[in-house]
Amino acid sequence: MEIGIEDASVELGTRMVLEEVTLCFRKRAITGVLGANGAGKSTLLRALAGIVPLASGSVRLGTRDLIAMSRKEVARCVAYLSQNIEIPFPFPAGEVVMMGRYAHLSRFRSETEADHQAVARALLAVDAESLRMRPVDELSGGERQRILLARTLATEAPVLLLDEPIANLDIRHCLELLEILRDQATQGRTVVVAIHDLNFAHRFCERFVLLRGGRVLAQGTAEEVLVPQLLREAFEVEANHVQDPAGRDFFFFTRKNRDERGVLGQDRGA
Repeated sequence: MEIGIEDASVELGTRMVLEEVTLCFRKRAITGVLGANGAGKSTLLRALAGIVPLASGSVRLGTRDLIAMSRKEVARCVAYLSQNIEIPFPFPAGEVVMMGRYAHLSRFRSETEADHQAVARALLAVDAESLRMRPVDELSGGERQRILLARTLATEAPVLLLDEPIANLDIRHCLELLEILRDQATQGRTVVVAIHDLNFAHRFCERFVLLRGGRVLAQGTAEEVLVPQLLREAFEVEANHVQDPAGRDFFFFTRKNRDERGVLGQDRGA
């Protein structure tokens, strides 16, 4: 299922945080949403999930207008993983994953065999079967993030929206989580990820949306979006693109009036 947003604006308080945004996100692909802090990445995902109201415009799930759908219908179609999720009680990890099935349950119906199978598949997908009985507050950061991702997958929603899912994870866990999302896209899901790390974005995403000041600065492939002029405009840095002898891409960024350099961005095959 594809999800799209058309001529959409979002106003929070007195500030317009998204303005006249039109985008379509394809299934079987990971789309990376990029931009500096405050560019509107989180608001875009929350608008797509129907969490924040639009001041104007619309969100469409397939051929349906999201605003005409019930919250339970939306939850069955769109799974949203927020940046900061607090789980205040020491639930077993398996119960946390089962929470992803609530949109499939009627008010007075307990979990069915189908729900338990969905949880088992989600735990298997993130390689976390061994964590099922462990209290979630005893898990490491990487383990906890895998459980939260499993909860998202357990919804069986065709659209996955993830806001900075690799924030605060070490390199190994970043790779593992993004490889899981690549598998989900390959299986037919639409995956949209807000991400800061251009290295991982370039390696795992097929499409990109670059935001600046709540507007779409660019959208398309890496060749169309991850170019020095656009990156300079979005992040206010000087960007240089080079290739090593193996053909792998590197983006060298220099902060204006600073002598600090770093490498962001790498070829998908690296």
